[in-house]
Amino acid sequence: MTSSFIPQPSALLFAWPKQAAFGRVVPKSKIYEHAAVSAALKERFVLQVEQINWAYKLAPETVNLPATPAVAEIQVFRLNLKGASLDQDVLKAIDRAIPFSLIFELVQGGRIKLVAAYKRPAQNPKSAADSSRWVMGSYFETDWQPETSPRQQLPVALDMAGLYEQLLSPLIFGKDEGGGLRDEKTPHLSDVTAAPYMVGAQGLQTGRLTLEQRIELAEAIASQQKQVERIKTRLGREKQFNKRVAINAELRDAKQELQRLTQQQAATQSH
Repeated sequence: MTSSFIPQPSALLFAWPKQAAFGRVVPKSKIYEHAAVSAALKERFVLQVEQINWAYKLAPETVNLPATPAVAEIQVFRLNLKGASLDQDVLKAIDRAIPFSLIFELVQGGRIKLVAAYKRPAQNPKSAADSSRWVMGSYFETDWQPETSPRQQLPVALDMAGLYEQLLSPLIFGKDEGGGLRDEKTPHLSDVTAAPYMVGAQGLQTGRLTLEQRIELAEAIASQQKQVERIKTRLGREKQFNKRVAINAELRDAKQELQRLTQQQAATQSH
């Protein structure tokens, strides 16, 4: 995968309900049509993706959960890859083309991994057909694992939005109710920058952050991790003593901010 994905060290696969099986091959041309794909991105589709399969359709009639305004259905797309790498823009194009929440299973050489980005409707879409009516965050992924790895049952939820949150939680939060995954690196949901991220007072008191807040916190940590690495690189290149002293002070401050963010994340996850 490209470096802009957020890797997770543990395995995670879901046992999708048989009644939700959809099993339709999606021609790449259909993605090109609905996602305004450039010639360069079409080439990446051709070089990296063998087949796109619309594998499962999690909907009120297939999982017996009511739809919500934000999450009417959840689609599971299975991508057979030609090699071990996949450009993130390929997934973004599919997400733009399909007007539902998506979970991806990537398959290559007897291995499989789960990938997903938090996707929600925009508040003020220009039209129902406008692809910008969806807002997407960073892509989170598990490690590669054998395709025969055991799968866990779908989490318990009250509605489709709750199911979507429970499916994403182990990836994004790095931990679910039974323990497991933890966050690593990368940037952005609501265009999060390296600026310090602060959870509201109510979130800190209750330890209960919304899905969006916890994604933003994870991504702020990823952004700060990259900032630390950038400063380390500058320090390694700098030869002048006075400048090294200044960069060292900057690095110390950046590490302290990273520690604050990670402690904040740990505190919210412990509730």
